[in-house]
Amino acid sequence: MKKFFTTLSNIWKIEDLRVRITNTLLFLLIYRVGSFIVLPGVNADTLNNSKAKEGLVGLLNMFAGGSFSRSSIFALGVMPYISASIVVQLLGIAVPYFTKLQKEGESGRNKLNQWTRYLTIGITALQAIGYLKSQIPADAMLIGNPLFLVLNTFVLTAGTLFVMWLGEKITDKGIGNGISLIIMVGIIAQLPAAFATEFQSRTNGAGGLITFIVEIVALLGVVMFTILIVQGTRKIAVQYAKRIVGNKQYGGVRQYIPLKVNAAGVMPIIFAQALMFIPATVAQFFPNAASNSILIALSNYNSWQHNVVFAILIILFTYFYTAITVNPKQMSDDMKKNGGFIPGVAPGNATTTYIDEVISKITLPGSIFLAIVAIIPALASMVGVSSLFARFFGGTSLIILVGVVLDTLQQIESHLLMRHYDGLMKTGRIKGRSGVPAAAGTTPTAI
Repeated sequence: MKKFFTTLSNIWKIEDLRVRITNTLLFLLIYRVGSFIVLPGVNADTLNNSKAKEGLVGLLNMFAGGSFSRSSIFALGVMPYISASIVVQLLGIAVPYFTKLQKEGESGRNKLNQWTRYLTIGITALQAIGYLKSQIPADAMLIGNPLFLVLNTFVLTAGTLFVMWLGEKITDKGIGNGISLIIMVGIIAQLPAAFATEFQSRTNGAGGLITFIVEIVALLGVVMFTILIVQGTRKIAVQYAKRIVGNKQYGGVRQYIPLKVNAAGVMPIIFAQALMFIPATVAQFFPNAASNSILIALSNYNSWQHNVVFAILIILFTYFYTAITVNPKQMSDDMKKNGGFIPGVAPGNATTTYIDEVISKITLPGSIFLAIVAIIPALASMVGVSSLFARFFGGTSLIILVGVVLDTLQQIESHLLMRHYDGLMKTGRIKGRSGVPAAAGTTPTAI
């Protein structure tokens, strides 16, 4: 405990770090206050929030910190920006123009960011129209159409752009990745209610207090398992040749390339979830198909058919996303330019093939572990855990929480070490999600 208070004191003594943490908290407070401001022309008392707690809508509501179900001006959150970032990233693989921008350094990244912002506006406008038509009933509208639709489309679009601006300000003047922190705060905002609901249900007779304690211990175990996945790396030794320049010697040292066991992060789960909502969507728009036994099984999140297909899709998407974000050819070329080589492996194509084989081998266990974490919430629901609390046992929310917390703590520890203070831990150093050699010029998504 003394070490903890000493660390807090050291953090407070560093003026730059103190200002950055204060700015981050103020920006996040602004976001949370805005998430309770209801759209103009909406009667919040007549809203039916039950639809916003299940399926994909429930996931979006969690990422938005409950704004989605409250019809807030921040109802869409930063998810349109995340979608635009993914699209631009994929365009960098398929479209030569965007590939060229990725290789132009800072100027290219600025242009890609501009394209991302423009695309965010378009995606937000389309999602705003769909949100207003599907989530707000007619009896909750205090303004008639089409004025209601036009007005709130602008409001929702402006709200998302403002949240995106807040995220950029947190990254620039705060601590950590702003967009990731906003998503994390939205997820954490749901935790107290989920915790209280589960505690109340258990203490009222459904298992008792002992069962609740077992659930908390299981949750801690899953968190530890997730940390292992996020931080797991396979180091490849790289030897650099010696160079004598004047009286100084350069190179001649051995370094390591840290290849992440889960280089794809949370993206495979997001892609797989998007596909798994197709059966439910088909059943909704085609009533005749709703009685199909396969569609019913795939639409049931607790069925073994749904979870098996979900896990297989996660494994496939892990390989796909790793292939487009980690570029062995670029890593081999950079190594060759800097006079580096892998001991026992010839430079050039042989090095590229070696790195690619290592990535393929470590991606298999990484994808399987990721699939296990993704289906744990369904398993928790099967044993009686409430659906809201079960979401914190794994899946997208837990991986994002663990990754963002590790990244933020790593930045705080870097500030402490630069000022000659002790780190946050007695032994070792905190590792975040960084260190993944990505494709040339590729900017990974915030989450």
